[in-house]
Amino acid sequence: MLAVDMAGDSVRAKNGSMVAYDGRMAFKKLSGGGEGIRGMVTRRLTGEQMVMMEVKGEGTCFFADRASEISLVSLHGDKLYVEASNLLCTDGGLRTGTSFTGLRGGASGNGLFTTTVEGTGMAAIMSDGAAVVLRVTPQYPLSVDPGAYVAHQGNLQQNLQSGVNFRTIMGEGGGEAFQMRFEGDGLVYVQPSERNTVGGDV
Repeated sequence: MLAVDMAGDSVRAKNGSMVAYDGRMAFKKLSGGGEGIRGMVTRRLTGEQMVMMEVKGEGTCFFADRASEISLVSLHGDKLYVEASNLLCTDGGLRTGTSFTGLRGGASGNGLFTTTVEGTGMAAIMSDGAAVVLRVTPQYPLSVDPGAYVAHQGNLQQNLQSGVNFRTIMGEGGGEAFQMRFEGDGLVYVQPSERNTVGGDV
């Protein structure tokens, strides 16, 4: 559970994620993830659905969703890429949008687009189990199972690589048909659990 202390400011949170609050709070459902009509149309076309609400007031508001683990990500003018289903809430001043991710989304079953959060402030992301933050450097690229991927930030390039080879077809491989490969300089957040993916086991 995440406790957010507010003094007249606002946060954007996953619709329905408020579990309790004290003080005075006002709640307003936001269209298109809080990105207005254009955002609503874009999200409908891309399939990256996200229903958010704006919370304003004074006091403490508590957020949670399906007992998921919550990690705070600090942004300083940079951009966070996160699956819409893994985004719990953001500071009111952060901007959200959608970004084309290529074939990675096709493997994870979440479409070809992902949600972006950018600006200066804090974002709370959710994971099934405590998220692990892995550092990527030019010398040490990283490969991740698409079902365990949660988010990433920094100057990273990503692509989908197939783990299918003769051993996989014969049933002697590790069972991972695809991996996401990250190169560059940044951070990748993974969860110690795998969601079902379209790629699945071969």
